[in-house]
Amino acid sequence: MNWLFLTIVSYLILAVVNLGDKFVVDKLIKSGKAYAFAVGLFSAIVFVISPWFLEWPGLFLFLINIISGAFFVFALWSMYESLKIGEASRVVVVIGGIIPIFTIIFSILFFGERFNPNQWIGILFLLAGMIVISFIVSRRKKWSLFWGRLFSVFSGTYNKKWIFLAIISALLYSLFFISTKYAYNHQEFLSSFIWIRGGSLIVVLLFLLDRKDRREIIKSFKDKPRGKIKVNKGFVLLNQLLGSTGFVLQNYAVYLGPVALINALQGIQYAFLLILGIFFTIFFPKILREDISRSVLIKKIVAIILIGIGLYFIAA
Repeated sequence: MNWLFLTIVSYLILAVVNLGDKFVVDKLIKSGKAYAFAVGLFSAIVFVISPWFLEWPGLFLFLINIISGAFFVFALWSMYESLKIGEASRVVVVIGGIIPIFTIIFSILFFGERFNPNQWIGILFLLAGMIVISFIVSRRKKWSLFWGRLFSVFSGTYNKKWIFLAIISALLYSLFFISTKYAYNHQEFLSSFIWIRGGSLIVVLLFLLDRKDRREIIKSFKDKPRGKIKVNKGFVLLNQLLGSTGFVLQNYAVYLGPVALINALQGIQYAFLLILGIFFTIFFPKILREDISRSVLIKKIVAIILIGIGLYFIAA
């Protein structure tokens, strides 16, 4: 099967999953921690193949696997909290734009890698795209608020907390990718994959130890009218199945084709997000509503192009 076709399909699926995540944290599971708990619990299904593939890697690599799984859960949690506040097409683009920057920095620190000119150019484009999409001013706001937004991101005086959470999520995802790369370099893939999912499971189960967190999670999943709860649980499950499918297709595309080009094509996912966001805002605004005014759309497109160029240069 053609790797390019698989890549495009995988990014389309992942874009749909991103919007599904936004819908879940907005309409179904209000708590980002509760949703991260559900995802971590769902990932434990991989243990059904453990009798055939799981191997003891030694204490050090075991800890690396567990820590990697923990990074993944906390990255998801911060992303879901960011999605609760910001627009999906902006949150995901910011996270996707910052991850390569952190990843390159950590690669230098932990693996002794060095920047090349293309990576410097890519970082500049990623930063430019992130700035454009992070500080888009809606037509419903006054430009006089812009500088107030810029200097209040971390103070809480303006609801730009999503940017802070998106940056934290990108940082944690980068640590996840770096630690998994190390784990995969020293173990069999499937064995390491199972241990990492075990790490995620351990972390989400630890959420239940704190009474406040336990109540928050239970409240998010407590019974509702029978018909509605079935739909809600079914949607969450379907979204997670789609996410798993997109992940598998993306990795199989990497197996078949050039990984640099596949990573560079991630801008397609952002384009799909923008198109799907427009579609749902026009036809299903009760499910998802984003600002699709002309000026905002132009800026989102410019940001996506800048980040796409940045990804290309980093992957080149």
